[in-house]
Amino acid sequence: MSMIEQEVINNIRNGVDIVDIISTYIPLIPRGKNYFGVCPFHDDKNPSMSVSKDKQIYTCFSCGATGNVFKFMMDYENISFPESLKKCADIAGIPINININTQGDNLKKFSELYEIYDIGSKFYQNNINTVNGRKAKSYLKNRNINDEMIKHFGIGLALEDRKILTDLLIKKKYDNKHLLQSGLVIKNEYGLSDIFANRIMFPIEDINGRVVGFSGRIYHGEDMAKYINTKETDIFKKGELLYNFSRAKDECRLSGQVIVMEGQMDVIRAYSIGVKNVVATLGTAVTKNQALLIKKLAKEVIICFDGDEAGAKGTMACANELIDVGVIPKIIRLEDNMDPDDYIKKFGDKFTHKINNPMNVMDFKLSYLKSNKDLSNSEDMAKYVNTIIDELNKIDDEILREITIKKVSEESKLDIDFLKSKLVEVKTDIIIPIKKEAVSVRENKYQKAQKYLIYYMLRNKEVIKIYNKKITYMPTDKYRYLAYEIGLFYKENNYIDMADLMSSLTDNNDILKTIGEIESLNLSEEYTLDEINDYIDTIKEYNVNYQIKKLKEKMDKEVDPLEQAKIAMEVVKLKRGENND
Repeated sequence: MSMIEQEVINNIRNGVDIVDIISTYIPLIPRGKNYFGVCPFHDDKNPSMSVSKDKQIYTCFSCGATGNVFKFMMDYENISFPESLKKCADIAGIPINININTQGDNLKKFSELYEIYDIGSKFYQNNINTVNGRKAKSYLKNRNINDEMIKHFGIGLALEDRKILTDLLIKKKYDNKHLLQSGLVIKNEYGLSDIFANRIMFPIEDINGRVVGFSGRIYHGEDMAKYINTKETDIFKKGELLYNFSRAKDECRLSGQVIVMEGQMDVIRAYSIGVKNVVATLGTAVTKNQALLIKKLAKEVIICFDGDEAGAKGTMACANELIDVGVIPKIIRLEDNMDPDDYIKKFGDKFTHKINNPMNVMDFKLSYLKSNKDLSNSEDMAKYVNTIIDELNKIDDEILREITIKKVSEESKLDIDFLKSKLVEVKTDIIIPIKKEAVSVRENKYQKAQKYLIYYMLRNKEVIKIYNKKITYMPTDKYRYLAYEIGLFYKENNYIDMADLMSSLTDNNDILKTIGEIESLNLSEEYTLDEINDYIDTIKEYNVNYQIKKLKEKMDKEVDPLEQAKIAMEVVKLKRGENND
């Protein structure tokens, strides 16, 4: 896991409060001893994640996500354990000398592709700063993109000669297979050559800031596609990325707000007036994966797509994807069919007024859905009202529903109560769905004994001692592995603490999930020795029955009467408990 001593890791974890940390990522609501929030690790619409201030752990009672503060940061930000440790150390004010290694499994698996893109990015950036890049720089400066912004976003230039990058990569000993897989090189009748030529290059990064693709733009006014993008590869999936995600995430978290645009020029232009909490969808229809990424960035989401009809249609689709993952966005619409790039160039800081005064999503939908309809026509009005009712049924914000219904009632002259009767009832209670295992009566008896025993092992070293003394084998694999880790942690540290145990299990998602399952039992913190002994006796009973079953199977296959008699005696001893101390 790490060369850092466990004591240092524990000190760092104790130096921060998991409730304070998680509440900077998602809103938490106090409820009893714990805090609850909408789980960011699955499509959660009701607060099903519990955060314990006492235990310093979180558990989702729906998807089973479980961990301590390090695990939450790792999964939420998609960072390594050392990175999460360093972030917490910085928050706690604890100096730590740590070599952060972000080389994850995916990076190792596709290391050559990442290297090819890193070389390509540096190559393009170098080009734009040479004599050959003067025209491209002049074009960008005419669009008010200065040297600082060119450097900040890694903007570069693909030269007219289609062989230069390919030859460079070949000289660096990359084989043809990887060059073609990268999408930067193509093969034709003349051999291998660059796919990008004579275009301004905008690097596209993954959520960790690694270059995985490019968008190339014409700048001479050529009669060809304005943009061409890297084809999808093993490391570049457009529907799973957001342009500027890695740069924007901290800005979004600080402001509590993220602005979603369509293209990279929109994002770059927003930066020019100091608006940095902004990402773009790479011009694709917004996917569920992108919606979940947006949800991670901030509580408040503002969609600002192009002001034309296509932009309105895209806004509608994006809003619905966000609503489906539990986010009710706000909307900015721009006049005169302008895109954010053009709007900011023309009006500058007036754009910040738009940000501060977005429309609610239902006002946008009212406007969008009535366009091209004649509301004096009964059939059009009926279609309009029915569609609005359908859209309102996707929303769980009661106030927004109430306001919208009043507006629709005024427009349609239909009775408010009649319109309300068409709405699906909104559930206002906090619902915590707990998954229950479908087990037989026999399984349930032994499963419960194992789970309940582990529940108290996680809380008390005396129970661990009893387990070590009386149980030699836990029947179910996942509970046996967890019991082993608990025993090992206690042996090495002479205490048990769930959050510290989780630090030692950061990379073992299966065991962490089992801890989450155990935590969802929500048993009393108090126990009696009689209870513990009952669980142990039940587990022993299972083990004895299992051994007897195996001996009987062996006896059925045995043909020697003397051997059969020996096996029968072993069965009798087991039943008497003679071999079960």
